[in-house]
Amino acid sequence: CDACSACVPVRIVVDEFAPKRSSKRIARTNKDVVATRMPAAPSSEQYALFRDYIDARHGDGGMAEMSVLDFTLMVEDSVVETFVTEYRLKPDEITGEAPLIAAALCDRLSDGISMVYSFFDPGRTSRSLGTYMILEHVEYARSLGYPYVYLGYWIEGSRKMRYKERFQPQERLTSKGWIRG
Repeated sequence: CDACSACVPVRIVVDEFAPKRSSKRIARTNKDVVATRMPAAPSSEQYALFRDYIDARHGDGGMAEMSVLDFTLMVEDSVVETFVTEYRLKPDEITGEAPLIAAALCDRLSDGISMVYSFFDPGRTSRSLGTYMILEHVEYARSLGYPYVYLGYWIEGSRKMRYKERFQPQERLTSKGWIRG
């Protein structure tokens, strides 16, 4: 994104973030989801979920051709402390199965958590899993005393980036430093 002046990093101000009514509804909808932090080590289950997500949501994008090796490098190849948050349904009482329904690849920074890439089961749209993962990471950052959750880049006018505007207050990095956006 270096070539694009309309492409800027964006971060949520954790201490000032207050979930709206719709966010609280999403949290209630996902009360049967368990988040587990783990080292950045890819699994075949994660890759299968990633492929389903990419094929359903971004089949025409730059990541559509990612192989299992590309996925492995995305997860493992980092110079900072990286972790994966897996989101599973609570185990079934009879079978004990706990299906993986979402995952987020994140970097732990000195002042926050950077959500590098997240993906989810595209068949579970009623759960709003993308929003849920952001909300859950805001609460995780709050519990660690971090002031920010970084959402990656925001591209003005991009329909696919519009969801990031819902997480206020936020700041965007400009040539004059971080400003409220």
